[in-house]
Amino acid sequence: MSKAAQRKRAQGLIEAYRQRLAAIKQAGGLRLGESGTDQQQRIKRVLADPVAFAEEYFPHYCQAKSADFHAQAARRILRGKDIRIVLRWARAHAKSVWADVIIPIWLWARGEPMYLVIIGSSFDKAKTLLSDVQAEFEANERLLYDFGEQQMAGTWQDGHFATRGGFVGHALGMGQSTRGIRQRALRPTYIVLDDCETRQLCKNPKRLGEMVQWVETDVLGTMDGPLQRLVIANNRFAPDMIQVRLLEKHTDWVLNEVKAYDKATYAPAWPAKYTADYWRAKEADGKLAAHAEYLNEPHVEGTIFTDELFNYGTPPRIDRFKKLVAHWDVAYAGTATADYNAVRVWGLDADNRYWLLATYCKQSKMRGAIDWMIAYDRALPASVVVHWQYESQFWNEELQRTLDEACRDAGHQLRISRAELSKAHKYDRILSLHPYYQNGRVWYSEKLKGLGDHEVGLAQLKGIEPGYSGHDDAPDADERAISNLSYEAHVASYHPPVFGARPRPRNLY
Repeated sequence: MSKAAQRKRAQGLIEAYRQRLAAIKQAGGLRLGESGTDQQQRIKRVLADPVAFAEEYFPHYCQAKSADFHAQAARRILRGKDIRIVLRWARAHAKSVWADVIIPIWLWARGEPMYLVIIGSSFDKAKTLLSDVQAEFEANERLLYDFGEQQMAGTWQDGHFATRGGFVGHALGMGQSTRGIRQRALRPTYIVLDDCETRQLCKNPKRLGEMVQWVETDVLGTMDGPLQRLVIANNRFAPDMIQVRLLEKHTDWVLNEVKAYDKATYAPAWPAKYTADYWRAKEADGKLAAHAEYLNEPHVEGTIFTDELFNYGTPPRIDRFKKLVAHWDVAYAGTATADYNAVRVWGLDADNRYWLLATYCKQSKMRGAIDWMIAYDRALPASVVVHWQYESQFWNEELQRTLDEACRDAGHQLRISRAELSKAHKYDRILSLHPYYQNGRVWYSEKLKGLGDHEVGLAQLKGIEPGYSGHDDAPDADERAISNLSYEAHVASYHPPVFGARPRPRNLY
């Protein structure tokens, strides 16, 4: 970076800091005329409750009522004098505000010695995060009114500061040396890794391993004494991350996970800020991206069923297929941890190619899948027949009751048959589809691109590998439907021998 660019960047950071100071001052509102006794009682009250503390001193952050998980995490960290905790909160759920600003200042205000170290993906990022804390001690009139002037000359540098009340702040970039981090006899008491993991880092297994070791040795090694708190604040946007490896290695570490909403009902985890419709709209923009950023369910890259095997195109007209089969892999619960109700509509064309034409793939009740099938079947031309089937379940009576009820309510009879449970191992059955993909016989309708249910089904298929533990409802339904269609393809391609008189040999001379 040129010197001119460096100066421009520094000026930008200074201006951003000034704007932050102005915003904090604007949110002031001192309790003038309050007696000393009333002030002390108020302080005692808010120190007992992290949410009350946040609302009292940080109204510029508390634009929406804090959620229960904010208070629970703060209290858990308060109780854990020697704790390693991962705040795996959904994106845009105030991880940085609580982990970097509110909780450390709350602990300090309660009388704890505080040496805060904020570790960012880079040193510049860490300095920016630390400046949010530093600005509070410089311009937060409510905080200064109750706890006194904090700024001291000579200890107010960019990336490192110390207050009159004994709060020390230090910025550090990932992988930097931690040697010599102390303020006189005080060593770090609260270290937070805030959004340290980038997508580039998570794609480099070797680098991830190095950073895990750096956290275990260099970072944890800076703390010494009764107060040793390590906080990792990051959502899980990738399958392999530092936080994942650390939690696997250290089973006594605490995982505090918050999903932004319930996948089945869309009920928000932070109802004061978000609504169910907000999260429905987010999923409509891209379900896999929403699940990675807001539900800590990262997209999986396939190792067997890889992206290059997936073909998209314009399928034949619906009445030109030799046969149409739709298989429903049934799920009962309809909860965020349950299996998916997966309905897959497949067609066999004149060239014996298999086309995925439509799909329903949700963690819903059975009724949701049935209503979707009825709507799809009702919209078909009168000349088109889809062979609907579902896998036999031990709750077949309840399934049939729900099916009858849905058909009665819709005024449409869905002709669906029961397919007996296959005795073959599910992994082997799904893997048997791989040659079809390799030979270019499996195609997806172009209209499915970007649809949430299709993306979920793709993610499940990509996750199929030896020892997999994820959901496989959509691939299972695919195998059952394609297996049905394959009989039709086999019959069409079979040419029986013709018997008759042996032809006379030609005269070769």
